[in-house]
Amino acid sequence: MAASADPAHWRGLHHLALVTADMDATVRFWHGVLDARLVATIAVPAFRHYFFEVGPGCSVAFFEYAGQELDSFAKPAGVPYSRAAQFDHLALQLPDEDALNRMRDRLKAHGCEVTDVIDHGFLRSIYFSDPNGIALEASWWAIDPTGRAADHADERLFGDPDPVPAVRELRESGQVSHTVSTRLVDGIIEDLRREGITLNYPR
Repeated sequence: MAASADPAHWRGLHHLALVTADMDATVRFWHGVLDARLVATIAVPAFRHYFFEVGPGCSVAFFEYAGQELDSFAKPAGVPYSRAAQFDHLALQLPDEDALNRMRDRLKAHGCEVTDVIDHGFLRSIYFSDPNGIALEASWWAIDPTGRAADHADERLFGDPDPVPAVRELRESGQVSHTVSTRLVDGIIEDLRREGITLNYPR
């Protein structure tokens, strides 16, 4: 199955929605430490929703729910943890190694713990956390695989010696043989309704 005769025209990350228990600390870290400008805010009785720019048209946004106890956790990037079933860490892109070193120095200057630069071959990274315990990475592409045709046989970029079947199909024919279908997650909506919470959730 080819990618598409009419491409989707993705333009990057619009926003990734995360959760904070302390929006003030979140603004002070994301805007003040990381220099990811606060560019928009929404507030309704149930929540605040603040957006931080991480590139043209791209943002990371946080919800702060009113009167809601949060069962939060913190974990390092890439470390298995049963409570982190769907989200591991967020990696933000920088243009080159100099910018990566400057971000590492900026984090240290603000009293934030951060790793040394890690060489992953096709990318270089540093790792740190935000005040919510969200594992963060800042990276630059040493070999940028985006914006060009993919060579699935290039071992510099495709280093898994035993890839999943879909990657084998891409390597052999340039397309996947079939796709998968998904469904909306209604279970939690029903749980909330039983607790007397009604959401406007269009189907």
